[in-house]
Amino acid sequence: MVYKESSIGISIQANNSLNFISSILQAEAAGIRVAWTTIGGVGGADPLTVSAAALTATKNIEIGTAIIPTWPRHPIIIAQQALALEQLAPGRLRLGIGPSHEPMMAGNYGVNWEKPLTNLKEYLQIIRMLLETGEVNFQGQTVSAIAKIKDPYPVTLMASALRQRSFEACGELTDGAISWMCPKQFLIDHALPALQIGAERANRPIPPLVAHVPMLVTDDRKKVYTLAKQLQRYTTIPFYRAMFEKAGYTDIDEQYPKTLIDDLVVSGSESEVAEHLVNYINAGCGEVIAAPIIDPDSPAESFEKAVAAIALADSKLKSKK
Repeated sequence: MVYKESSIGISIQANNSLNFISSILQAEAAGIRVAWTTIGGVGGADPLTVSAAALTATKNIEIGTAIIPTWPRHPIIIAQQALALEQLAPGRLRLGIGPSHEPMMAGNYGVNWEKPLTNLKEYLQIIRMLLETGEVNFQGQTVSAIAKIKDPYPVTLMASALRQRSFEACGELTDGAISWMCPKQFLIDHALPALQIGAERANRPIPPLVAHVPMLVTDDRKKVYTLAKQLQRYTTIPFYRAMFEKAGYTDIDEQYPKTLIDDLVVSGSESEVAEHLVNYINAGCGEVIAAPIIDPDSPAESFEKAVAAIALADSKLKSKK
């Protein structure tokens, strides 16, 4: 298993591949150790392909995927892509995968959405076996794989998690559980114990909880509420609604109540944002992915402020070691 030290990284949202690489270079120059991309984080381009280009354009920064959906790609293909990136930049890839959600996977790809947690577990096992041993012969309920590769290379293999059973699965099978839109107290009260249950069941160390946190460097909380509207689509996704209810928010309709936005979105001055991000580590999370909310009225400035705050947070974290 591959484990990483604690860090506070940045989630990059770019319009195209060139802008993505430019943003990665900016983050690396600021001293940020890990940059992440999401499903739509490269303006529709393939995140693993663009990550390969970014890894060759940079020297030290690690690049993570949060996440690569399982359904559209066979696990052998994901493993082969990950191996290519590891060969280009050994030790700098953090491969995060997940089943995503039914509306996107069934609507966009026409997949037969059944047993998503079983699907994730089987993908994790296949990718792990292939990259650690060089071969796999696996017959599962949702996917099967028979393959061999030369010169296997273990990667940091992570997965998305939202509710109890998925966090347990991450504790059992991954090098880290990647959250999204989860209130901090929910992570502490529910996600961390579930990770421990899964790890104990598999008799292995507890992998880190990676808190994926929206953030905006501004003292104008009214602006935060306005810009957070771009996150409202998660109120329509059943798994997220169930998680919010578990976290104590039962009054969600078509938009987030302000109390939930206060719980989800970190904001304030540069130093205040940095301190809030470090507090996730202090509370028990192993890593943080800070996801800048970009102000459309000043996109370059808001991104620069976010980079500065995240770099400050990560330097605070390193200084505590």
